[in-house]
Amino acid sequence: MPASTPSSRAARRTRGPLDPPASFRALRAVFLTLLAAFTLLPVFVMVTSSLKPLQDVAGRFRWIPSGLTLRPYVDIWHTVPLAKYLVNSLIVAGSATVASVVIAVFAAYAVSRYRFRGRRLFTVTVLSTQMFPGILFLLPLFLIFVNLGNATGIALYGSRGALILTYLTFSLPFSIWMLIGYFDSVPRDLDEAATVDGCGPLGALLRVVVPAAVPGIVAVAVYAFMTAWSEVLFASVMTNDTTRTLAVGLQGYSTQNDVYWNQIMAASLVVSIPVVAGFLLLQKYLVAGLTAGAVK
Repeated sequence: MPASTPSSRAARRTRGPLDPPASFRALRAVFLTLLAAFTLLPVFVMVTSSLKPLQDVAGRFRWIPSGLTLRPYVDIWHTVPLAKYLVNSLIVAGSATVASVVIAVFAAYAVSRYRFRGRRLFTVTVLSTQMFPGILFLLPLFLIFVNLGNATGIALYGSRGALILTYLTFSLPFSIWMLIGYFDSVPRDLDEAATVDGCGPLGALLRVVVPAAVPGIVAVAVYAFMTAWSEVLFASVMTNDTTRTLAVGLQGYSTQNDVYWNQIMAASLVVSIPVVAGFLLLQKYLVAGLTAGAVK
């Protein structure tokens, strides 16, 4: 009888007490396959529809396209001013993200490191703002911008600045609340060591705490950017033809006579590239920031 090799013995290794049974592994594989198919199916439909002529998209759906064309990716820039909408979205989302991160860093550091009267009330108020639906603030903000414009002569309504301030009302409270918890996890000994080395409170924040809190800051930045990038309701009310963003501008592919489904799919894929690319680049920091403080 031939002697068994180490590889064959490893292959016939008995199942440990914590190893799942074979039936569970098979069921898990089937479930994950179905979940992946369910998740990727809309992406497959979008990609194939964006490569079809309009008559093929409007007709009976086919899983395998009879013909492929890149024409929709060329026409999306001419049917609507997509480039202008893209620039507006980048300016608004980028500015709202930078402002939200900068303000949240200073506010969260003050709440995390200092004890002052009204500290608890401030944190509860910041967190309670997330309980109200966004549509509740639509009319008040509209009236505030219009009345301020009439009183000061500054055209706030329809401007990018008004939209940036609007998005700050959504992203800033959550950003402050999230960074408070992250700064609390940074040891105070680092601040004291920076103070001994001659740094003031601002120097300790910028040179010690902020580098240690990069994952949390990245998570806040991603949240603020995605909130501003994909928002539709306030962008449709607070903007005009000059300041319209992508979330509203995509509606331009639907006209009274026809709906350019292939161009809608192509434009949706194009405008998703910045978000997907940024998420892939910052995924490591995002996961670390979101899970910070979960394990003590």
